[in-house]
Amino acid sequence: MRAPCPILILAAGKSSRMGGRDKLLETVEGQPLIRTQVLRALGTGQQVFVSLPALNHPRARVINDLDVHIVAVPNAAEGVGASLRAGVAALPDTEAFMVVLADLVEITAQDLQALLEARSTHPAALIWRGATQAGKPGHPIIFDGSLRPKFAHLAGDKGAAQIITAQAAQVHLVTIGDQALLDLDTPADWASWRASQ
Repeated sequence: MRAPCPILILAAGKSSRMGGRDKLLETVEGQPLIRTQVLRALGTGQQVFVSLPALNHPRARVINDLDVHIVAVPNAAEGVGASLRAGVAALPDTEAFMVVLADLVEITAQDLQALLEARSTHPAALIWRGATQAGKPGHPIIFDGSLRPKFAHLAGDKGAAQIITAQAAQVHLVTIGDQALLDLDTPADWASWRASQ
């Protein structure tokens, strides 16, 4: 039986550099990006949780029909720390959990699966982290359940960086490719990416 490792998709950000557009509603693989990301995560067979600014947010409307748990983060404007606090608190009590950034457009279900498998092949680690071909750390990231209490104290917009830094000796990098760092933050980023497809 596959070990439970719920997946938390962080999707409560403001898309502040998109000039009024919502990057998580941009079309990727024929549907809004947030829906594509949820389907990729569901493809692993794990439970999927999504942090959103509100339960009635436009992003929620495009995933409401999927088997997903939506976590409202009313103070999302505070930064990704608020999203991580609320999202991790909503997860079931498991041995590990995965955090995925919703705007990593080229992350695949296979990439997520590679992280899950790394937990079994490198059990001494406490953090399993996606990396580029050149070995640069990126996302997604799996955290051992023993680290969960530390998420209750996160604040600001640096995510879980302090947790990762404190456990640097027990981070295992999983090479998945340059998609580990490919996010699209501006209309120009999106236009360039689409032109390359």
